[in-house]
Amino acid sequence: MKTELKYRTFNELLAEVSTDFAIYNNEGLIEPAQLIKVAQKVNYDLGLRINGTKEKMLEIENRKVKLPDDFYVLNYAYLAHRHTVTYRANSGRHTENVVTGFTGDGNCAKCYKPEVDCCCEATYAQECQNGEKIFVQVIEKRKMETRTYESFDRVHISTDSGREAALKGHDHQHVAYIKNGFIYTNIEHGNLYISYQGALEDEEGNLLVLDHPMINEYYEYAMKARLLENLYINGEDVAQKLQLIEQRLRPARNNALTIVNTPDFAEMYNVWKMNRRAMYARYYDMFKSYDDWNRLERFDNY
Repeated sequence: MKTELKYRTFNELLAEVSTDFAIYNNEGLIEPAQLIKVAQKVNYDLGLRINGTKEKMLEIENRKVKLPDDFYVLNYAYLAHRHTVTYRANSGRHTENVVTGFTGDGNCAKCYKPEVDCCCEATYAQECQNGEKIFVQVIEKRKMETRTYESFDRVHISTDSGREAALKGHDHQHVAYIKNGFIYTNIEHGNLYISYQGALEDEEGNLLVLDHPMINEYYEYAMKARLLENLYINGEDVAQKLQLIEQRLRPARNNALTIVNTPDFAEMYNVWKMNRRAMYARYYDMFKSYDDWNRLERFDNY
């Protein structure tokens, strides 16, 4: 089971803090501009695990391509080859909102829901199996077509600062580097599949924070501590309140980091399966028969 992260906007978080500090809110002492940087600091402190992983298929033109607007950190990049295109005919009032890439029975190949209920993202990778062969496909959903990519080449992301040094002098066939919101490559034209951690902001550019019953306290106490600190600096008698909030802030931060850094069931299962296959290869691989190998494959795919 993979844990699904939930988010809320900074304005919703600020409303809860303002409710707790009703007197200061009525006097106009709560300034959002002073507290938004605190929420950003907490997001950074919690780490990249709270940033949602996203996928995108980009089209390289003249050896460069613009990164998505919500791009934050790149996980990996592959050059996609050999794709098949499936077209969909116009039908009724769903012409502008159709989502292709469905199975023969009309259900989505990823979530297995009917077309009208499918809410899958525009690009995603999925693991497929053809007999005993396991391979990965990347599905790109467009307005009236679906592109399925089945062949990929690794793109090495260079850390060199200069463009000429980054794109030359490497043994890698495909090299790229990131600068000013663009990916520059030594590939003239092509399709670049990237997996990245998205920025914590919604479609309108509003800051998002993690929404969790235990982690919410870390956000709230951090903002309350900054608010009381500013009031104390401006001459208000809030020393005891500030001391109380700081005492609550430390355990709230520890609890939040513990929850964020705890692996979910899917991650623990993948580690267990990797260790199992490693021990199998070390102690039993030389004695296994063809039937034993098939049983192991069926168990791993269960």
